[in-house]
Amino acid sequence: MKGNLVITIGRQCGSGGKRIGESVAERLGVKCYDKELLTLAAKHSGLCEELFETHDEKPTSSFLYSLVMDTYSMGYSSSAYMDMPLNHKIFLAQFDTIKKLADEESCVIVGRCADYALADYPNVVSIFITGNDDDRIEYLKQLYKVDPAKAKDIMVKTDKKRASYYNYYSSKKWGDSRSYDLCINSSSVGIDGAVDMILELARVKRAWLEKRALTQSE
Repeated sequence: MKGNLVITIGRQCGSGGKRIGESVAERLGVKCYDKELLTLAAKHSGLCEELFETHDEKPTSSFLYSLVMDTYSMGYSSSAYMDMPLNHKIFLAQFDTIKKLADEESCVIVGRCADYALADYPNVVSIFITGNDDDRIEYLKQLYKVDPAKAKDIMVKTDKKRASYYNYYSSKKWGDSRSYDLCINSSSVGIDGAVDMILELARVKRAWLEKRALTQSE
């Protein structure tokens, strides 16, 4: 199967999604993009990187999906783009950067609706990482050096923000199994187990796509 392999990872806060993504990328010998995506989007769009950090995975109640997609098809030089609110421009820049990465290289992309941006790319494996609340709270407690109550607050608020962003900018539902190729509970299989499952799915999916392409060409 020709084309770059791109693995996208959505994740609950504290589930180890980023660590899993980095491990998958290391095993494949490719890059993992998380916050790095913001730097690239800023470079490609000419907008200040601090603006991307401020708006990172944050929804807006005034977003008009059809307008943004129409503008995306027309390009950044259009008058519609020039008149667009800043948060829309930032989303478009990330959307465009994700597609550019998929065209140029195999990679792993964490968060930021990457699976939706690449919905038309056959060689994309979309993953969602979840975890048991107790395990996620314990991880966040250690990461941020906070008490369990504060860790739970971080978990709930971050998940709410990510869900709102995903649900608003895509036509799918964050965390819904129907939105992804595979959902994995890291509490059940661990980080290494999740990595093994993702790599196996990528192998199986590509093999199946190759087989289907051969069948259709006969």
